Amino acid sequence: MPKSRMRKKKVYSSSGPGKSTTSGESYEPSPTWVPITAVALIVIGIGWLTLFYLSGMAFPVAAWGYWNLAVGFSCMVAALLVLSKWR
Repeated sequence: MPKSRMRKKKVYSSSGPGKSTTSGESYEPSPTWVPITAVALIVIGIGWLTLFYLSGMAFPVAAWGYWNLAVGFSCMVAALLVLSKWR
């Protein structure tokens, strides 16, 4: 019985014709400060809010009143922004 011909599969690559390798995006791993900073901001934000509620709204800064909530939530939003840079 005759042997059938082997078909060659096309090799697809991301840098084929029409594709630019300088698209501006780098696929290098993110620096180690990114997750460390994000986790630190999350811990600071949760700690700030917890201290604010458990102290009867007297600490961390009594003069700020409910603006302490804005500080705590801003830390957590900043952590989300930092995490958007993580690869």
